[in-house]
Amino acid sequence: MYGLLFRLVFARTDPERAHHVAFTWIRLASRVPVLRDLLRAALTPPSTGAVRVLGRTFPSPFGLAAGFDKNAVGVPGLTMLGFGFVEVGTVTAQAQPGNERPRLWRMVDQRALRNRMGFNNEGAVAVAERLRRLRSTASGRALVVGVNIGKTKVTPAEEAPRDYATSARYLAPWADYLVVNVSSPNTPGLRDLQSVDALRPILQATREAADEAAAAAQRPRVPLLVKIAPDLADADVDAVADLVAELGLDGVVAVNTTIAHDLGEGGVSGPPLLDRGLVVVARLRHRLGTGPVVVGVGGISTAADARAYLAAGADLVQGYTGFIYQGPFWASRIGRALASDAAAARTARRPA
Repeated sequence: MYGLLFRLVFARTDPERAHHVAFTWIRLASRVPVLRDLLRAALTPPSTGAVRVLGRTFPSPFGLAAGFDKNAVGVPGLTMLGFGFVEVGTVTAQAQPGNERPRLWRMVDQRALRNRMGFNNEGAVAVAERLRRLRSTASGRALVVGVNIGKTKVTPAEEAPRDYATSARYLAPWADYLVVNVSSPNTPGLRDLQSVDALRPILQATREAADEAAAAAQRPRVPLLVKIAPDLADADVDAVADLVAELGLDGVVAVNTTIAHDLGEGGVSGPPLLDRGLVVVARLRHRLGTGPVVVGVGGISTAADARAYLAAGADLVQGYTGFIYQGPFWASRIGRALASDAAAARTARRPA
């Protein structure tokens, strides 16, 4: 049914407009009590799939990657559809409109997307207030929400640590984890911040600000992760992993969109990322050992893809582009498959 709707309606609509229309429907459905409860009951993966990661119980290891809900406006509706957690953002210290349109394109033949959005968002203050309101209710506190933060476009590179710290200060009290995004290709110079010398002060400043903000709000210390690009050389992936271990960070999100294409500006997401994403996750797990968390993202379309990331060493997995192409029941299908795997593994471990 969704495939027909996609071909007849969404595929003929500007991608960014189609996103806003679909997201509005999701948000509206989550505000209708009977409909919301029916959808949640039908789509929430079984509790057998829950995992304990980053000090929280995630209802499912499969979550929604950053980029879909940039301003934390629809977290209840997205979890209603079966995502075990939602990573909102990317959020910057200052509100910004992002790059000029068009800035989002479908690659239908590959079931992929290309974007050069440019961190369009309402800014850390507005998003923090929205998350504060979400967390003011018991149902909102029960949701697992990560926050992805990036550098404001107008902030010079040498002031990046201060910029990230500002966002962390506002957002840490309301996040289950924070992700420092230095890997989007759509903010000029951002990926240069992945070099260890540039990244170290950013992570140190962000960690300090997040800890201070959480303590002031009398909330637990928020885990801090860093998100890296698939286009890093293997030696640079190792260097980031070593820095994560050195600073005692909580993990790495791998990977962001790729610029390894000849289609113009922007990064590509979806199936073209899968092979490299798996390689990077496996490399990170080998380098980091069993300590820091690895979140695998990039090219997940099916439960088999999610399983491949978990087998490569990921503790959690995320998707986004598959949601666009496969529709509102996609997360539930993958979450249920992973829950079934977990139940079968537990049965297999029981003594005869």
